Amino acid sequence: QVQLVESGGGLVQPGGSLRLSCVASGIAFGIYAMAWHRQAPGKQRELVATITSGSSTNYVDSAKGRFTISRDNAKNTVYLQMSSLKPEDTGVYYCNANQMLLQRAYWGQGTQVTVSS
Repeated sequence: QVQLVESGGGLVQPGGSLRLSCVASGIAFGIYAMAWHRQAPGKQRELVATITSGSSTNYVDSAKGRFTISRDNAKNTVYLQMSSLKPEDTGVYYCNANQMLLQRAYWGQGTQVTVSS
């Protein structure tokens, strides 16, 4: 059974920081590309950051310079370090595991991030 379990969300003031974690089980984590997506209230889910199995990273423009995605294959965990948070970063953050050759994709249940004073 595949599970992706996110944690680390919460309420933070503008300018603050949070680190999200996503622990994967039931998959060969090291061969999966991992990503963080977010969904703001009333909006479509959007891709925030990706990290390949080889640890190459990519970010949506609004996250560049503020967010860092990383992975620890020994712990089957992907992280999203978020700093200089803005109210527009508010939303539910979802972890995604994707393996194109195997045509497999999995999602976590999401963790709420609220940036507000």
